[in-house]
This record gives sequence, structure tokens and C-alpha cells, in this order.
Amino acid sequence: MITPRSRRWTGACAVALAVLGSLTATGAPAAASPVRAGPAEDPAEDTVRRALHDLVRKDGFPAALAAVQDRDGRTRHRSAGVADLKTGAKAPADGYVRIGSNTKTFTAVVVLQLVGEGRVRLDEPVETYLPGLLRGQGVDGRRITVRQLLQHTSGLPEYTDRLAKSALSFRHTYFQPRRLLDMALEKKAAFAPGSRHQYTNTNYIVAGLLIEQVTGRPVIEEITERTIRRIGLRRTYFPNVGDERIRTPHAKGYHRDDPQAPMTDATRWDPSAAWAAGQMISTLGDLNRFFTALLGGELLKPEQLEQMRTTVEAPEMGRGGRYGLGLSSITLSCGGRAWGHGGTFPGYYTANAATDDGRAAAIAVTHLPADVSAFEHVEAALDTALCAKS
Repeated sequence: MITPRSRRWTGACAVALAVLGSLTATGAPAAASPVRAGPAEDPAEDTVRRALHDLVRKDGFPAALAAVQDRDGRTRHRSAGVADLKTGAKAPADGYVRIGSNTKTFTAVVVLQLVGEGRVRLDEPVETYLPGLLRGQGVDGRRITVRQLLQHTSGLPEYTDRLAKSALSFRHTYFQPRRLLDMALEKKAAFAPGSRHQYTNTNYIVAGLLIEQVTGRPVIEEITERTIRRIGLRRTYFPNVGDERIRTPHAKGYHRDDPQAPMTDATRWDPSAAWAAGQMISTLGDLNRFFTALLGGELLKPEQLEQMRTTVEAPEMGRGGRYGLGLSSITLSCGGRAWGHGGTFPGYYTANAATDDGRAAAIAVTHLPADVSAFEHVEAALDTALCAKS
């Protein structure tokens, strides 16, 4: 399980908490159409196909998508359900989705590249790079290190609850990163820096500001040049200011603030409330490519990759869950560990991970899970996809 259980949210966007705060409500989204996928080539493929079918029919997601990459780099795509509840159009198997907090891994990679270049030091206080920025009730940038930001051990308070009750009312609102940080700093520190782990989106807002300060360039440019273009991700991007659209093809994402209300088409959304913590858009195939390239050493020097994979206990991540520097790991039911992150954004929920032997899988659904069991079913589908040919 990649999603933190304690928050029931991978933190992709502040406003996503609106639905997740009502997980005790009864009833999942209304069921959509049956699975839309070609015939299975083998039993393993059929297992993944059935998992998608169950997510649509039993958990009521409008669509469920999967991309499964084998050790040789071959990827198979599957989809179930519909791209549009009004038209019933088939969900594209490798359509674009908002990948939410998977953005954190991209952000962490850029910071670690700067570490490898000698421009940033992991155990240096944030104050060195952003003097005077972190000041508040128990918050002091002179006591918080860069490593603690990336590993969610800083104690910085969360800003998301300020936007959680009426997500839909904020979907066309632009938020400057500093405004998000100011929301967080109105609250007390959650704990003393380094004393424990607690997943907090504010950490990655600060990490984004650090990147901009050190490089003198916007985060969008640094992430694009240092990750997306470097490994040739053709269907991954960081939306620019004011871009509320998702490129085609895509399945529409649906959201509702009230679990008893009808689903609202939430495909068009200003993602600025997530910024360096969760603004990016990709496809599941590209997401698998990113994580296998990362684990394969294509983005970081060995020393920085080792630091990224140095973890602390994060039981909220699920079975054997641990969190490194923008990278989490889980224990698979078939044995071994998988590395990934996962992401949530109104309308889209993604669970994804890769293994050291080159396998990777990503599952996406087009509505936030309406209850705990629906979350667990998505994450079980990820485990199924990774273990089907293990």
C-alpha cells in the first residue's frame, strides 16, 4: 500500500481531503459500465483484468486503468469502465491522469541532483537556502534540515485542511506557493524536527521553493529539464500557470464534496494548490518508466539514490511500509519489496510501484475511493499486478 493509511490521502492536492474526510459515509460511487479490455493473453493478464473489473463493478469507480511492465520493459495496458459517464465512451487504456503526489518523487529527484552537484546539502538547515522563511509557532527553519523535508520528519504543519471542506469551490482558484505555506504556518508545529515521521504536503511546497531559490529557475523548468526530458518521458508534464486541462486522450475524473451528492466532472481543475507536492500529469506507462529509470540509476548518482532509498518506518504506508526521500517502499504479498509513491487528486487516484528487477505496475481510478475498503481494493490490484508474473 503506497497511500498513508493515517491520512487516507497521498497528499496530491490540498483540496482532495474534502472527500477523504468523509470516508465513514456509506456507499461508493454508482457503478459504471462493465470492463472494457481485450481478451487476456495468459492467466496473469486475466488476473489483472479481473481486478479492474471488480474496481468498476464492485467499488463503483467510473473507470479503472492499469499498466504493467515486465522485466524486459514490455508494457501491457488494460482499462475497465468508461471515460465519460454521459456518453459511455470507452476508457482509454493509457490515457493521461493527474498523478498527484507522485510529483513529490520528481521534486525529490531534483533536490537530490542539486545535492550531487554540491549546491545543496541534505543535513544543512533549510535556513541556509531560504533564510527567514520558516518561522512560526514551534517552527524554525534553523532547526529543520533538507533531509527532514524530503522524508516528512520536519514537523511542519499541514496546510490542506484549510481547503478540505469544499474542494469544488476552489477548483478554478490559483494559489501561489507562498500562500500555501502561509496557511500552514498559521498553525503550530506538529512535532519537534526529526522526532518522528508524518506525511505532510507542506514539506514539498518548501522543497519547491528551495529548488527555485538555489537554481534561480521555476520548478516547472527544473523538473522538466532534469527528469522528463532527461529520460524521454513524452507523455508527462507539469501544467503551467492557469492550465486547468488534461491532454487527450483521457478518462474524465469525477469528484464530490458530499458523498451523498451526484458526481461532478472534475477534469478541468487548477492544480496550483498542489504545486511541487502534486501538480503533475502523466500516463501510467510513463509513470512506470519514470520509477524503473529512477531505480535503475538513470536520474541520480549512486550516492544520492542510496540516500533516497534510506528509509524510516512509516506504518501508515501499509504492510512493511517505509519512507525514504520522496520514495516509499512496501512488502509485496509474493515476497520482496517494491518502490513507488502513489498520488491523489480530485477525480484521480493512482497506486504505483516498481521493483529492482525491472517490474513495474500502476493502477488509476477516476474517482477518489469512497471508503477504506475501496482504497484497499485499488492497492490490492497493484499488488496483484506486480505479483502476477513474479
